[in-house]
Amino acid sequence: MSAALRLVLERGLDNVRIEDISAEAGVSPRTFSNYFSSKYEALAARHTDRAEHQVAALRARPAGEPLWQAITEATIQAWERHAGTQPVTPEPERLAATRLLIEEPSLQAEALKLAFASQREFAAAVAERTGGDPERDLYPHLVAATVSAAVQAAVGHWLHADPPVPIVPLLRDALRRLSAGLPDPSTQGGA
Repeated sequence: MSAALRLVLERGLDNVRIEDISAEAGVSPRTFSNYFSSKYEALAARHTDRAEHQVAALRARPAGEPLWQAITEATIQAWERHAGTQPVTPEPERLAATRLLIEEPSLQAEALKLAFASQREFAAAVAERTGGDPERDLYPHLVAATVSAAVQAAVGHWLHADPPVPIVPLLRDALRRLSAGLPDPSTQGGA
């Protein structure tokens, strides 16, 4: 997935083939196909990996920790894990390239498919923490969907902030507001 992203950011989505990604990653196209069905899936795999880590991190949080604190810390941990050695505030060129990628309809479809799949797992982890049943209870699914929406909103804000800002404080702020019940900022003294 890193090779796919690197090539697409350098060349543009339409100028990258599975063979190019395979060569960049040092694997055969057949090996690539064992893991991904398309270059779009390879590009979106980072989201799958992050979502899986978020679920695992939520399950690993202390049992007595309040739910929204556990969710926030698990989410931040998953995002920080993927930040690696990248700067806290990315370069404008990388942000511009990432914006182009997320506006690609084929990638949006893949990301949406992955988001729905990851929400089911996240809802199951929430149900475990709250003593609910993910097959019968609405609450874990509402939490999973709203956390996903909050992350998407924070990422959208991050991608278009001028000047660029770090993602982690945006994620914390979005989840803090969500856990507070999304109070009206006009009555709270700030947006």
